[in-house]
This record gives sequence, structure tokens and C-alpha cells, in this order.
Amino acid sequence: MQSNVNDLYTIYGHIGSPYSMKMRAVMRYRRIPHVWKDGALGIESAKAQVKVPVIPIFKYPDGNFHNDSTPLIYDLEERHPNGRSIIPDRESDAFLAFLIEDLADELLSKAMYHYRWFDKRHVKQISEWIGFDMFEGSGRENIETFAETFRERQMSRLAFVGSSEHNRPMLEHISNLFLDTLESHVPDRWFLFGSRPSMAEFGLFGQLSQYHNDLAIVDHARQRAPYTFRWILHFHDLSGFEGEWRPNSEPLPDIIEKLLKIAGEFYFPFLIANAAAADAGQKEFSFEAGGMPYTQGVFKYQVKCLATLRQAYADLNDSAKNELGNLLEKTGCLIFLQ
Repeated sequence: MQSNVNDLYTIYGHIGSPYSMKMRAVMRYRRIPHVWKDGALGIESAKAQVKVPVIPIFKYPDGNFHNDSTPLIYDLEERHPNGRSIIPDRESDAFLAFLIEDLADELLSKAMYHYRWFDKRHVKQISEWIGFDMFEGSGRENIETFAETFRERQMSRLAFVGSSEHNRPMLEHISNLFLDTLESHVPDRWFLFGSRPSMAEFGLFGQLSQYHNDLAIVDHARQRAPYTFRWILHFHDLSGFEGEWRPNSEPLPDIIEKLLKIAGEFYFPFLIANAAAADAGQKEFSFEAGGMPYTQGVFKYQVKCLATLRQAYADLNDSAKNELGNLLEKTGCLIFLQ
């Protein structure tokens, strides 16, 4: 029986957008009926329907428009309790999945953006590819005009999102940490919390999906983490996967501790420095981690990220906090969450 288009979600996004890829993969895995719209006209029209014009934008079956991938995930969980949740049943695992998803969305994203737009040798091609995606065969002139404007805008935002020669060592080191961490895990096990994917894996996938597109990183990523590079491709469509969350008798895999160490060493210090600068009314902040310096403009959304992570930890029951205590302390995360 064919679905009525009015019963479907519409996703306005494009394949050059890590959050679009993340959410399309979520919808496919969860088997929630939807259609995919990636043309420029549709995206621009959808942007007019939301407060912050960023993709992906979802048009719900009731006609309302929503965006911001993490709130979308939680809203879809409530609307579609179909047995294919990406939030682990165990409260402590659900918190870890949320933390790792946020880590990918907000820290790994900086490395992704850096590789895409910092190296001037490659920006022309990626901007033209994105233009090609957006204009869907409507002419080279449209593609190239869009590409020129788009890449100028994206490159003008480099300092704002933290991509600079000054920050380059830390961003590239962080990228390598994620690649090495996943490469140590995925040959033996594809998922983090059992034999099914959580929101954490989809967050990681979204950013790393772009490593297949961006010429500044594609060869390095493939050589450094070949199984991870292939793992990324499978995450585009896990609709055929069945699985279970880990039983209580099964310990967390080592990859969780490794990812939390990245959060404790780099992500939480970044969030704290950003929030402190915002509180002081400063426009820029600096910090050092792993022996490397970092400077960036204050970003209000990431002030909210810190507050949300702390609230999520505060909301845990005592049993979950006790279960997580040693792990969060060992990885340097606990002090920032309390």
C-alpha cells in the first residue's frame, strides 16, 4: 500500500551537510516514512519556516517545520515508539550516548569544517559539488554562481568556528583521535551499546560522512582508518539491521572510555572556556589542551550545550550516577558535569 505524501515527513537537506546525513540515516534506521528534498528552492523555502535557518529542516505530517538534529531525535522518539529506538534502555547508557552524540556534533564538527574550508586548494571543488547538488542539473552557470558566493561565506566564518593556522594542530589531532578510536573498535563490533546503533553512532557518522567528500581529508582518513572509512558507508542505511541493547552482564566496550577521554581533555575545557567568556561579555576565548593552544569567537549555542549536558547529568537517578562515577572521573568528565 502506497503512503500518502501528506502522511510523510519531508527532510530538506543535502548530502554535503553532516547533520542532514545524520538525520536521514536516523529516519532510515527507524523506518519512519519520509521523502528527501535536496534542491535549492525547496531548502530556501523551508528556511523561511524556522527561526534559525540551518539544515536539515523537517516538515512534519501536520505541516509544521522543525530543525536542530538532537531535539528532532528526541521528538521522533516520543512520536514513533516503534521498537527501533536509538536511545539505549539503560539510563546510564542513554546519558553516555547523548554525551558522545553532542561531542561529535560540536567538536568533531570543527575538524570536519576545518578540512572542508581551510585548505584553499580544495574549496573551489567542494563548493561546486554542493552547488551541483543544490541545483540538480539546472545549468553550470547557476552552479558556479552559487559556489562562488557560498564558499566566500563559508571561508569568512572560519575564525568564528575555530579553523585557523593557530588552531590547526589541535583540530587535526582531534580528528586523528576520533579516527584512531573508531578504528580500534569497528573491525570487531559496529556499535557502542550492544548490537544496534544509538544516537552516538549517528552523531559520529554525520560528521565523518563528509570525510568521503572532502579532498583535504579523504586520502588521509582512508589510509589511517580503513575499516572506519568503510563503516561510514554502511551507516547511510541501516534499515535492515536488527539488534539488542547490551545486557547488564556485558561491560561497556573500551571505545566508550576512549571517546570520553577526548571529551574530558578537549571538549569540556572548550565548553568551559567558551561559557566563561560569554559570561564575561567577551567576544573571544582561548584555552590550551593536549599541549596545544586554541582561540575562537564565543559561540552562544555551545553555552547551551554545556548547560544541557550538566542538566542531563543532574537528572540521572542515583543508581545511574553511581554506575557512571568512576568512568566519568577517570576520563576527566565528572568535574565539568557537577
